[in-house]
Amino acid sequence: MRRRVALVAIVAFGCLGLTACGNSDGSGATLPTKVIDITFSGSEITPNGTDIDVHVGQRIELDVTADGPGEIHVHSSPKEQQFEYDRGTTRLHVTPIQAPGQVVVESHTLNKTLFTLVAR
Repeated sequence: MRRRVALVAIVAFGCLGLTACGNSDGSGATLPTKVIDITFSGSEITPNGTDIDVHVGQRIELDVTADGPGEIHVHSSPKEQQFEYDRGTTRLHVTPIQAPGQVVVESHTLNKTLFTLVAR
């Protein structure tokens, strides 16, 4: 009987430990990847100047569909990121945002702000 009680206690504490860990470090590593669709069609851009919420440390991918080649600039800190894309569809992997704040993402090709990542 003592063994059974001890085993139940060990399993219960083990389960509590697993659920308490979750995402307690704020890394965002356990969150799903944030996929942002970007479309360039002539001078039309989607999204166009909107705010997009992300979590600190969350993986971010940009799915770009464009009618011509171009360049996207992510004004993140400490490392700014610059990506080139071709005509057609391109998937870009953005380094996760490491601190709360706002990160502007713009098209250097069209000299326009696409959106602002709001990291929390």
